[in-house]
This record gives sequence, structure tokens and C-alpha cells, in this order.
Amino acid sequence: MNLPEQYLKNMREMLGDDFEAYLDSFNESRLYGLRINTLKISVEDFLKISPFKLEPIPWVENGFYFSEEDKPAKHPYYFAGLYYIQEPSAMTPANVLPIDKGDIVFDMCAAPGGKSTELGAKLEGTGLLVTNDISNSRAKALLKNVEVFGIPNVYVLSEDPKTIAPRFKNFFDKILIDAPCSGEGMFRKDNKLIKSWEKTGPEFYSVIQREIILLGADMLKPGGKMLYSTCTFSRTEDEETVRWLLENRSDMRLTDIKPYEGFSEGYVYDEETAKMHMEKTVRIFPHKMAGEGHFVALFEKESDEDSSLFKGDGIEHRQPQNKIPDELSDFIDKLNRGTLDFKVESKNISVRDSYVYLCSPLMPELKGLRTMRTGLLLGELKKNRFEPSQALAMALKSCDYPDVISLPENDERVVKYLKGETLDLPEFENNTSDGWNLFCIDGYPLGWGKFKNGTLKNKYLAGWRWM
Repeated sequence: MNLPEQYLKNMREMLGDDFEAYLDSFNESRLYGLRINTLKISVEDFLKISPFKLEPIPWVENGFYFSEEDKPAKHPYYFAGLYYIQEPSAMTPANVLPIDKGDIVFDMCAAPGGKSTELGAKLEGTGLLVTNDISNSRAKALLKNVEVFGIPNVYVLSEDPKTIAPRFKNFFDKILIDAPCSGEGMFRKDNKLIKSWEKTGPEFYSVIQREIILLGADMLKPGGKMLYSTCTFSRTEDEETVRWLLENRSDMRLTDIKPYEGFSEGYVYDEETAKMHMEKTVRIFPHKMAGEGHFVALFEKESDEDSSLFKGDGIEHRQPQNKIPDELSDFIDKLNRGTLDFKVESKNISVRDSYVYLCSPLMPELKGLRTMRTGLLLGELKKNRFEPSQALAMALKSCDYPDVISLPENDERVVKYLKGETLDLPEFENNTSDGWNLFCIDGYPLGWGKFKNGTLKNKYLAGWRWM
């Protein structure tokens, strides 16, 4: 691999005697990981049905290595949202940020959604997840991934953080900033990043990082926690960005990260970084751990005695819907709504341009911000009928809807369903009702279909279909 001379010089100075061991790591094969979606299935239960040979990732409780030959992205369980495919070290930030039930959480630079999906799973359907990416095309991938994961309490934005920040001052309990970076830690995984580094290196990205980390601190509630991470080794992007925050926001301080074997302490290289306790930050090196390069720093915002009651400054909340149509009400009455933490009732429902959303009472008014999703999309009103959405199917459990068709994962009709085909299901004629049915694999929802006379008319979302 043709690594840039300046990069090699920087790494030699940083690593000292470990430099050769680091270079040797480029001769090792890249690693593949998946993270189990504990919102849908426990780790124990997934391992009972897993068709893959998995090895635990030691520092991530629901993370596992898999063999490249397994191809889990081509298995129906992937379409059911039972796991997310993610590089092992990249699982660290969302794993390290402590999430409590009921938290209001913000993922600032979220696409394609690996970290947001884990944050949403840790919320267990409670609280609120706001996830954002400034790129509209990348935000579309983010939206799909959080909906496949079945996260009901999510809002997806595609906005510049500096436009968001004034509207959400002191609002979030937890914030994750997986910052845009030069990608030095991923050179082994993707050597195309080397050319990108030569064009836009650490100095370019550090300007962006210093702006967004201050914005994150301003949106964090007193007493809240914020996680900053990169997939680079550069001190300019890592320790120096941390220094910038601590110098410019006196109410922020570094806090401890649970240690794991192989984690390296952040660098302390002058009197100021010693006073800041820069050793509390964590570096992941590929010659010390079975993963690519990463950096994480966990901060806490100082609070006073009343911080637990803090609700944000001047937040304007959405006005409730006065009345919902009868056809929508009839469908909602069928749901066993235990999966959804906040009630599916008129005050939390919003109908816009025939689309129906279940909105969180915790979410402020979003007028003027570019939004991809304002709550859980329940479905669409069409000529006096209601059609439930793909997102709703993924947010439900099979016990939440009365009419269910479930096939085992080895039934060839499962893949036919994922390809959008009409299915013959004569064995279900006496076991379910005509009309909307929740189609499942081994009891885990994949989507909707219209059932009649032993035939299921496929309603799987076209853009998600098996290719």
C-alpha cells in the first residue's frame, strides 16, 4: 500500500517503537462485524437462530465478527432488521455513550446510520432520537436504516448543524458526534481514502470539527453527556479538537470511558493536556485490537441542582391534531400498542399531504428545518382508506397486530416476498383474516401484504426490494 510520506512520518513520531507493528497490521485481512438489534431480538435468541459462524467482539456486548463468505447482507434476517453490518471499531462510539430510557438523544453527523441504529435500540422505544446528516443523499440511506431497525421514536433531519443549534440550545440529554475526518484509521479497510487524504487532510477537517463540537456542547443539556469520535489518528483532529472544546466551553469536562483490554489512552504531551486529563480519551489501533483505527472522547456538561428539571430554553412545541379520520382510527384500534412508548392518539398524530405521522410529544416545532421524517410514518390516507407504511411494519412486533403471516427463514416464499412477488399461501386461509396482514420471517416483521382467498398481494416497499 502506497502510504503518503508525510503520513508515515506523523505516525512514526506518534507511535515510536510501535510503528513497525502498526505497519505490519496492513498485511492482515480486514475484519467484518455485525451488531445485533436488541430492540427486536436478544443476543441470546439471535445466536440460537443465527445461520452464521460468529465470534464475539470483546468490547461490544452485542457485536460479533463474521466471515466474509457468510454474506449476511443477503440473508432475510438482514431485511428484518435483526442486525446491522458495521466495522468492529466503528461500533465503539454508540457503545460507549451511556443511554438511559427516556433520554432525548441527538446524532449530529449520522449517515449511513450505524451509530443511530444502536442509539435507538438502547432507548428501547422510549424518549426521542433526533438523527441528522447535512448531505441529503446520505440522509436517505440514514432514513432507510433507522426504519429497517424499527425505531419508532425517531426524527430524521438533513441540515447544517449550525442551523439546528440555535433551535435546540441546552435541549439534548445525550449527543453523539462522529465527526467528518481524514479517515487515517480506515486506510487498511479502504485504500481510496489515501488519495482523499492527500487532497483534504487533517487541517481541512479540523476546521469543520472545531465548529461542530462547539455546536454540540451548546445543544447539550446541563448534566448531559456528549461523545466525540473520529476514525483518524491525527492529533490535530483528535486531542487538539478536544483541547479546542475545553478551552472554549468552560462547563465541559472529559469523563471516564469504561476500559477494555487493548484500548490506548489519548496522548498527553504538554502541561495543558495533562490538566485536561487527555488520558481519559481512547484510541483504538489496529496493531493492538481486532479492528480499524478510532478515537473517542466522552464529555459531561456541568450542572446545578436543578439540571434534572431542565427542558431547554424557549422551545416551541408542535400543535396537536384535533381529529383523525375514521379509517385511520379504525386501523389504529387494531394495534396492540405496547411496542410504542407514547400513545397512538390524536394529540400525537399529524396528517400532512395525506401522510400520517406518529409524533413524539418531546419534539419541538421543526418549521424552517429540512426534515426527512418527522416521527414514525404510520401510512397514507387514500380515498377513504388507510394504507399502513413499511416503517410501521418494522416498528411493530408480530404480537402488536391481529393478522399475521409468518414463514420460516428457509421457505423460498420469503425471498419471493422480498422481491415484491405475489405469494400463494393456501395454508393460511383459515388462520388469518382477509385484508392487511403483517408478513413475518420466524415471527419478525418484514412488511405488509393484502391477503384474500389464499393469496397475498405484495406491499413490500419497492425501494427496499431484494436485488
